Amino acid sequence: MLSAYLGRPGAPLTMLCIGAHCDDLEIGAGGTILRMLAERPGSTVRWVVFSSNVERAGEARRSAAEMLAGAGQTQVEVHEFRESFFPHQASAIKEQFERLKASINPDVVLTHRPADLHQDHRTLGELTWNTFRDHAVLEYEIPKYEGDLGQPHLFVPLSKETARRKIELLVKHFPSQAGRRWFKAENFEAILRLRGIECNAPDGFAEAFHARKLVL
Repeated sequence: MLSAYLGRPGAPLTMLCIGAHCDDLEIGAGGTILRMLAERPGSTVRWVVFSSNVERAGEARRSAAEMLAGAGQTQVEVHEFRESFFPHQASAIKEQFERLKASINPDVVLTHRPADLHQDHRTLGELTWNTFRDHAVLEYEIPKYEGDLGQPHLFVPLSKETARRKIELLVKHFPSQAGRRWFKAENFEAILRLRGIECNAPDGFAEAFHARKLVL
């Protein structure tokens, strides 16, 4: 299968990473972020989480610090919008998106899917497309109870080491989620293996995205 690249291979990227909750980016795109930073030294990352509390904000910042250690420049923002109520806070969240638009021109935006059945994820996915209209937008997936994974069509193969590192960081930095039935290392590995099968990844692991619009 012919591979595609974002910009020039090896050139630094400006990445905007958007997550509704404190572990969403790590779950949906953590391996891709680790791979990009390893392959694109000097990249700039803007990391924005929209819902948190005091405990989870600390987890999010510690996780981002370690996951983004390979970046050239980073800026981490953790907001406190009320979880599960994003559609009712859309105006205030939209204001944050407008501030982002005025302060960054990303090469790639990693965000939620507008088709995601979780209302918080869906709201951010819709606002991403409303705000960043001429950018490469990759919508990551979050495995969860609703069963809305869909059929992604863009795959990022991961090495065994990168897949393992992603899972290690998730388990390490989000102890507040350890009691949740879905927050299991084997679940995170399972989706990586499934997407690895679908794209014939050399090491058997991959993350998958929906890319509604790409220009070659």
